[in-house]
Amino acid sequence: MAKLNGFTKKQILDIYYKMSLSRALDTKMLILLKQGKSFFHMGASGHEAAQLAASIIFKPGIDWSYPYYRDGAYCLGLGMTAREQLLSFLSKADDPNSGGRQMPMHYGHKDLKIISQSSPTGSQFLQALGTSFAAQNDGKNSIVYVSSGEGTTSQGDFHEALNWASNAKAPIIFHIQDNEYAISTHKSEQSADSVFTRAAGYKNLSRFDVDGTDFFESHLAFKQACDRARKGQGPSVVVTNVVRLLPHSSSDDQRKYRSEDDLNKDQERDPLIVLKNQCLESKFILKKDFDKLDNSAKDQVESDVNWSEKQPYPDEETALDHIYSSDPFVNEASVKTIRKNVVMVDAINHALSEEMLRNKKMLIFGQDIADPKGGVFTATKGLSDNFGMSRVFNSPLAESSIIGTAVGLAVAGYKPVVEIQFGDYIWTAMNQIRNEVVTMRYRSNNSWNCPLIIRTPVGGYIHGGLCHSQSIDGYFIHMPGIYLAYPSNAADAKGLLKMACRMNDPVLFMEHKGLYRQGYAATEEPDEEYLIPFGKGRIVIEGDYISVITWGAMVQKTIEAIKYLNLDPGFVEIIDLRTLNPLDLDMIKASIKKTGKALIVYEDNLTNGPGAEISALIAEKCFEYLDGPIKRIASEDSPVPFNWFLEDRVLPQTEDIALGIKDLLEY
Repeated sequence: MAKLNGFTKKQILDIYYKMSLSRALDTKMLILLKQGKSFFHMGASGHEAAQLAASIIFKPGIDWSYPYYRDGAYCLGLGMTAREQLLSFLSKADDPNSGGRQMPMHYGHKDLKIISQSSPTGSQFLQALGTSFAAQNDGKNSIVYVSSGEGTTSQGDFHEALNWASNAKAPIIFHIQDNEYAISTHKSEQSADSVFTRAAGYKNLSRFDVDGTDFFESHLAFKQACDRARKGQGPSVVVTNVVRLLPHSSSDDQRKYRSEDDLNKDQERDPLIVLKNQCLESKFILKKDFDKLDNSAKDQVESDVNWSEKQPYPDEETALDHIYSSDPFVNEASVKTIRKNVVMVDAINHALSEEMLRNKKMLIFGQDIADPKGGVFTATKGLSDNFGMSRVFNSPLAESSIIGTAVGLAVAGYKPVVEIQFGDYIWTAMNQIRNEVVTMRYRSNNSWNCPLIIRTPVGGYIHGGLCHSQSIDGYFIHMPGIYLAYPSNAADAKGLLKMACRMNDPVLFMEHKGLYRQGYAATEEPDEEYLIPFGKGRIVIEGDYISVITWGAMVQKTIEAIKYLNLDPGFVEIIDLRTLNPLDLDMIKASIKKTGKALIVYEDNLTNGPGAEISALIAEKCFEYLDGPIKRIASEDSPVPFNWFLEDRVLPQTEDIALGIKDLLEY
């Protein structure tokens, strides 16, 4: 059978048809946009050859894909239909990408293993890397595709991903589609050298630099890259030099920053024309065959548009669906004691060990968490010795890498429990948390979920200074899509952490480092079946005249404040919330209905801290029960200084809480 560069006529015509179909979709979508039927578009025009060359190498439903917003032709090549892309563009209910929740060109498809993509370009690299770790562990010889434009390689996540992928010999292909422009900024202003050159120096990383308008040349590069990945030889970067035949998006006009001559030169490198000319010059395929396919693609798009426009939009009543899973919380188990005394850090360690035995897909990683160190506070001591370095391992010193790879592992069916060494350093991972972790289920319309756990030590009172004393709960209580736990004692820490390990949603598990080995935070140790449901507080002390709502290290300080005031038993009721999302509003309401007064004590900043939201809820839900103002005791709106006298002035002290209680009792 005759072949051109290894391809039969039928194979080339099939490739060309998908390229033409992608082009026809771009053209029609821009018409629909002008008709007011959609509001945003980003085209693949000019990138089709490179994308189709990649798509035929990867195995739909076996390999994993993280395509970026311009990867429409790649998705068609992988098996997504024109109708499915139109459902997304028209924001229809049955859109398999997001059910109308995301802007068009944010691809996702469960059956094809296309992970839901988001807008902050660059975050996908680390997630894809995490999924490649899952592929290594699964042993099914699957590989991972991840792509972006050349502008996104300015992001730190790209270089973090190359570093860890190379070190791990990860089976991942980085496809960088270089059309020379990051919106309007030319690559000469973006970077010091080409992507190909900047990717040099990483061991185990293979690099390819090809003409992305040439299907055959691009295909050869992807074939070699994928072959070595499947053989366990490591990752590859494939740079395809392509042309952007449309503006960056429908909101852009590239004539404002590109010359007519420049745009005309791009038209001459149109990959559809390049492929046609290669076949015509070789007398392999006739012009009429290509013309027939072009007409067929246009007809197919017209037919699919007519069908898609008749499909329903999402029901507005579903707008709040899938922020969290619908799994019910279990009831709190009765305590069966296995040890008379355990400090908090050891209770956390035991919880992790028990859950690792229970769930073979649970992984633990972070900075310095492996043995012999076992974490800077020894919370993971002995775990890598017991479970092996394949399940408990050190990460690079890169918080975005830790969270990003955890996302990729979680969507691939693993249960990553990661440690951010100090809450003060979580901020370099905030893009991964805010735009990826907490939105994955919602933005994919429940197709994908991200049930990871982020453990992190928080809080002051240890002379840690500005960057080892921060309270972070105020930031995260504002973030829908992630549950928040903040225990005050060893038994609660164990029960809450074990519950988190069995939940199907992301959890931020805050551990006050000042409580790790405190005698007053030590308790009897419950057994391996002890679970505490999220959203269920604990009455620490019952009282009739004032309700103190608190959590974490402030529970003990409130107990000390009552002793400081020498109050009789029964005056002050202390509620330990245990979780900040969800809040136990029923317990708060019942207590305030009894006492008529509310004091919220917390370690985060006074202004816009968790106490502000809890105060607002009390004012909204409990106003008729109140016999006095709602008061807050919290840290000053200040960094936490190192000097111990200055630190005491900033952080809430026993005397501050005592004064707040006294003032409310006397009101």
